[in-house]
Formats: sequence, structure tokens, C-alpha cells
Amino acid sequence: MPHAAAPAPGTRGPSPLRHAPLLTLLVMLGPVAAGLLGTLGPAFGIMPALGGFDPGLEHVRALVDWPGLPRAALLSLGTGVLSTALALAVAVLVCAGWQGTRAFAALERVLSPLLSVPHAAAAFGLAFLIAPSGWIARAVAPLAGWQSPPDVLILQDPLGLSLVAGLVVKEVPFLLLMTLAALPQLRVAQSLATAQALGYGRVAAWFRVVLPRLYPRIRLPVYAVLAFSMSVVDVAMILGPSTPPTLSVQVLRWMNDPDLGMRGTAAAGALLQLALTVLALAGWRLAEIALARLRLRRIEAGGRGRAQPLLRTAGLTLGGLSGGAVILGLAGLAVWSVAGFWGFPDLLPQEMSGRTWMRHGMALSDPLADTALIALASAGIALVLTLACLEAEHRFGLRPGTRALWLLYLPLIVPQIAFLPGLQMLGIVTGVDGNLPAVVAVHVVFVLPYVFLSLADPYRAWDPRLGAVGHALGAGPARVFWRLRLPMLLRPVLTAAAVGCAVSVGQFLPTLLIGGGRVQTLTTEAVALASGGNRRVIGATALAQTGAALLPFAAALLIPALVWRNRRGLHHG
Repeated sequence: MPHAAAPAPGTRGPSPLRHAPLLTLLVMLGPVAAGLLGTLGPAFGIMPALGGFDPGLEHVRALVDWPGLPRAALLSLGTGVLSTALALAVAVLVCAGWQGTRAFAALERVLSPLLSVPHAAAAFGLAFLIAPSGWIARAVAPLAGWQSPPDVLILQDPLGLSLVAGLVVKEVPFLLLMTLAALPQLRVAQSLATAQALGYGRVAAWFRVVLPRLYPRIRLPVYAVLAFSMSVVDVAMILGPSTPPTLSVQVLRWMNDPDLGMRGTAAAGALLQLALTVLALAGWRLAEIALARLRLRRIEAGGRGRAQPLLRTAGLTLGGLSGGAVILGLAGLAVWSVAGFWGFPDLLPQEMSGRTWMRHGMALSDPLADTALIALASAGIALVLTLACLEAEHRFGLRPGTRALWLLYLPLIVPQIAFLPGLQMLGIVTGVDGNLPAVVAVHVVFVLPYVFLSLADPYRAWDPRLGAVGHALGAGPARVFWRLRLPMLLRPVLTAAAVGCAVSVGQFLPTLLIGGGRVQTLTTEAVALASGGNRRVIGATALAQTGAALLPFAAALLIPALVWRNRRGLHHG
């Protein structure tokens, strides 16, 4: 929890701002706790909304009796752990082999914007790329002599490998950026120089002297990736197997079953998903301890590492493939959205037209409006709460500790499918489900952590001497905030807001469950098309979704440039 430091001048006495951190925690964690309680009751037969007051294990038994349970649980566990391990390995190899080089800078520029691409859009793009009739097959067809798509099950394969690939290409940018944010605090250049002077190669030195200090700083992001990958719904519906699906997808099916009694089975499945996630996190922690001991043994053995060129090549190749898959996938979405007849094995359509956009563009206007409204409202609320917390830290000398960081990541670590069904049931009981304000409130739970993480470091790095000058000139804390700190931090503030908008745009499960199917966004529309075969409509919808996520970042770059066109010295952060 926060501990006190020296307060800012002019902050003595009571102030509502002191309560901002507590209010933020309630807004962020209250729905999670309420949702978990709302899931626990129906799992054991207590469903007031449906008139069920007969506690028992009927729904748990129904879950256990479902024939697909073992495979669904293993799919969730296996795809989550494997994709997280691969994404972490790629991010670490890229940094270990190429940090500080031109190739690394180029790769960083490519991967950073990809973080804002919604998961559903990236999954559709990858599907268009690796499908038997996708661009890869079309490129190989002349060499292989194919005149029709190969009869190979690639998408929705029973092992979930395409799902793993989709998760990896989206999580590598996130873990890479979290790694880059932590590295400046570690004096990497000095450590590497010392290790290399002792005969270690670049990669071996990085793994021995940098990674042990780096990993504790990125542990929580890794845990968030693991929890998300195990319980993701939209990507699993697009790329994952369907007979049976992953456990989270099956829980959603039970939630949407016309038989309302299946809600209890869905709640039991949601609790099982939570238990699997806790089990995976515990297993991951044990693996961390085991690998730490193994690293000490390898250091004691004195090995200097012999596979440096191979590891560096692997890191750059895998990082490039990760970024290239998303970029080519988005290009595929764009081409399909304007494609006329496109026969196999042609690499490009025989004709292009805007018929798809003209025919379906108007139908996307309402989902686009709701998407924008929800994203702006949730990001705005999260930004206000974040600024209030950070300003309270500054004025009252508060410094968040490790527990506060854990609380910040908690909504990202607890699986959405574990508490959103319970939150939906509570919404039905209270009559606040199925409307925009309810959806906005739930989006804030997921948007707020990202906004806080994006803005915290720039806000805390602001030079306090500037505030001291303002106070010396007679300005109070509020005026320093509005006239000095906020204008100088305009770019980081707008970037954090853009991150929040992108997170909101990509939210599928909260919109679907809390909106009760009556609130339609570009994401819900795109995922609903997954079961159809109209690639042109899918391409247009997923491209519109990506545009909605990227547009706020363009605004975050443009607005400061306009505001500062005559005030270059005001730029900060």
C-alpha cells in the first residue's frame, strides 16, 4: 500500500483528493469482487434472478458430466501456458540479442504500434494469412503445383496451435514494451560490459546478469498475459477448436443457452476456469524458482554459451515474424474488404471495388458510434481517476508499494469469464444490465490499469522544481496542476487516453455479457461474423475496428503538435 513521503507545499488540511486512491480501487476492484460473488452463488444453485434458492451441487455435477470437459480444460491450460512461454521467449531473445542496435530500433518501431491492434482484428488477419486459401498458401501454390487449396486443417485445429500462434503475435509487442520500460532502471550497458569482459557472449551475458534483475519487474505483466491467454474468448472463437472449444468459450455458450438453467453450469465452469488459472500461475511460479536454481548451477559450471549467432538470429527472426504476421494480416483484411472475384491461387484479386463498403458501411455506423462513445467515456473516466491518484501522490507525499501494484494488475489477472457472468447476474437482479452506462462502467475496470501504467512514469518524472517555482510565485497546488503540470504533460496524457480507448475498443466479453446483446460495437460485430464465411464483410468490419483503435493515437500525436507549434520549450514527456 502507499506509504507517506514529504507532502507538497500548500496541502495541509482535509482534501477530497486524499480519497482518490481509495475511490479508484473501489471502482476497479469492486466489480471484480461483486462478480466473483455473483458467480459463486449460481454455481451452487443460488440464483435469485431465476428464482433458484436450492443450494446444492447439481450444476457442478452437470459440469463434471459434460464429456468435453477434460479436453476443454487441457486446451485452456495448454494453449495459455505455451503461448505465454513462447511470447516471453521471443521478447527476451529480441532484447538479449539486439538491444541497442539499428535492427532493434527498427523492430521496436514496427512492434510498438501493433500493441493497439485489437485481438479480434489480429486474429482475423492471421486467419486470412495462414488459412488453406490464405496468402501463404497462395504464395507457395506455384512452387507446390496447387490448383486448389490444400486439404489441411490449419484454422481451429484440435490442438489449438493456430490459437497459440494468434496469441503469440499479439502478446510479443506487449511483453517487449513492458521489458523496454523496465530496462532503463538496470544499467544494462555496465552489466553487459563486465560480463563480456569475463568471456561471456552477448546473449549469455544478458541472460546471466540482466534477466535475473529484469524478470521481477515484468513478472506481473507476464502473469496478466498467462491469465488472459488461458481464458480469452474472442481469439479462441476465431482461431481455436470448436468441438470441444476452450473452457472459456464453452462457458459463454452455456451463458447464451436458451435454457436459463444452464447459467448455473456456466457459473460452475467459470469457477473452474478461475481454479485452472490459479493452478497455472502457481505452476509458473514454481517453474521460475526451478529455472533460477538451474541458472545458478550453469553459472557455477562456468559455461560461456556457444550458440550466440543462432540465438540472435532466432530472436530477430521470430520478432520479425511476429510483427510481420500482424502487418500482413491487416493488409489481408484491407484487400479482402475491397476484393471482387479472387480465385485460388491468385495472389491478388482479379478486380477491386468498394461494393462491400458501400453495401455494409451504413450498417457499421451504429456499432461505430457505440464503440466511440464507450471508448471515450471509459477512457475519460479512467484518465480522471488516474490523474487524481497521481496528483494525490504528489500533493500528499504518497508512494505506492508492491501491494498497490498487485491490486492494479488484479483485474488483468483474474479471468474475465470468472467474474463477468456473476456481474451479469447481479445486473439482471438490479435492473442495470443491457445499457451503455453499464457497459462503460465495466470497461473502466479493464481500461483503468492500462491508463495508469501508461501515465504513471511520465507523471512522476515531471521535474518538481517547476512546481516549486510556481509555488514561489504564489500559485497554489491546483493552479500548478492546471497551468503547469497538465499542459507540459499533454502528450503523455493523450497517449494514456489513446491506450485506454484502444483497450476499450477491443473488449468483447464485457460488452457482450453486460450489454446483454443489446449494445453492439465493432468488436461484437466482428466476432459474430467468425462463424460466417463472408471474408469481405469480415475484412471491412475488422479493419473498421482497427481504425477505431488507432485513430486516438493519431490524435495523441497531432494535438500536441498543434498546441505546441509556437511553444517548443513547453514539450515534456
